[in-house]
Amino acid sequence: MDYHHKIKSEAVDNLFKAILLLESIDECYRFFEDICTIGEIQAMAQRLEVARMLKEGMTYNEIVKKTGASTATISRIKRYLNYGADGYNLILERMKKQEEKQKKKDE
Repeated sequence: MDYHHKIKSEAVDNLFKAILLLESIDECYRFFEDICTIGEIQAMAQRLEVARMLKEGMTYNEIVKKTGASTATISRIKRYLNYGADGYNLILERMKKQEEKQKKKDE
């Protein structure tokens, strides 16, 4: 299924190509501070954190306390986890694998 038909454009393609060229967290900070407001960056970070917490089985109340996200935001993210384009699941799995790989390397 083509989930990205709503946002697909040459400009969005170019944005994503630019993001894929970033090579470090420092470069990400530099790029995103120029292209987004601080609030936008924090909102995206909060959404990813909420998705991670939901995948870990945390309750809405725990997530609200730890992130400050509204229950409406949490519900929306839960819906995307279950019925969205699978982007959250894709990246959360990759992050988890990378974390496990780093743990083994550190041991």
